[in-house]
Amino acid sequence: MNNMNPSSDINWDSLGFEFFPTRSMFRMDSNESGQWNNGGLIPFGELSFSPASGVLNYGQGAFEGTKAFRSVKDRIVLFRPDMNAERLGQSAKRLVMPKVEKIDFLSAVEMVVRDNADFIPPLGKGSLYIRPLLWGTGPVLGVRPAPTYTFIVFVTPVGSYFKNGVKPLKLKMTRNFHRAAPHGTGNAKAIGNYAASLFPLKLAKETGFDEVLYLHAADETQLEEVGSANVFIVKDNVIKTPRLSGSILPGITRNSVIRIARDILKLEVEETEITIKDLLAADEAFCTGTAVVVTPIGNITVEEDAHSISGGGEGKITAQLRKEIVGIQREERDDPFCWVHPVDKESNDEK
Repeated sequence: MNNMNPSSDINWDSLGFEFFPTRSMFRMDSNESGQWNNGGLIPFGELSFSPASGVLNYGQGAFEGTKAFRSVKDRIVLFRPDMNAERLGQSAKRLVMPKVEKIDFLSAVEMVVRDNADFIPPLGKGSLYIRPLLWGTGPVLGVRPAPTYTFIVFVTPVGSYFKNGVKPLKLKMTRNFHRAAPHGTGNAKAIGNYAASLFPLKLAKETGFDEVLYLHAADETQLEEVGSANVFIVKDNVIKTPRLSGSILPGITRNSVIRIARDILKLEVEETEITIKDLLAADEAFCTGTAVVVTPIGNITVEEDAHSISGGGEGKITAQLRKEIVGIQREERDDPFCWVHPVDKESNDEK
């Protein structure tokens, strides 16, 4: 591809968690039988499809989020992209879209990362955020699956989710809104799930909060998740997180933290029901996600009552978990789980 949007325009030291256009993206389209063409790199830019497309009219679409890093071994690595491929397949099934096979998903991601390698921030200054998208782009009238689909992978360089380093989150618990409901699409990474969280988040930010903590829609006594992250608590050295009940997204960072806690830190982890009372009595609390990685929860407001957790700061176990997962991602620590996925230098004719 050509050298449009040169990475030399980026100030790595001031890079935030915002969109910056890169050189190229990957596109692959299906036919009406659900068969995918070979796909390939195209210049990054606008797309065109019918105003009657399934994604525009009925929200038939899903996405993923992962990152590419520069590691201390002077190579480019991905973190558990196979799980992103599997989760996109699960979302596709739930939303009646053709599956992108894992080998094709990984090939597309690697292709885009290689072609945009100069947009990957230096070690310790950020990462290349990778956004795979699967949409119903064929025209359809009436609530039914679209006839044809498009799979896209684009990337953008990002710095830390927090400009001034990791800070404990200030959350607002809400009973006025639900993120998802049992037997709905909460456990799929459906685009509509995130549109539903925008208004509650807007209200929370207007009153000084960082994010919204949602409750389980069935009874509103159990924690579900934060708008864009899973939630954990720590009590007496036992880590707890809401079990995947069907309305909670099975986060890849969530899964990774559970494995690290059990196998590296030798801590007990329970996937169980967590009540508001449990949260307020916790020694520590934190969120996990691709963007936030592992971020402490310092304050939670329930109704109009504010409560601090871990003195409003970061607890010891939260800090350990973040250090371990970031260390594995950057290849600063051993990777006993074989999670790191190296991206080989250009070995084909993609350009």
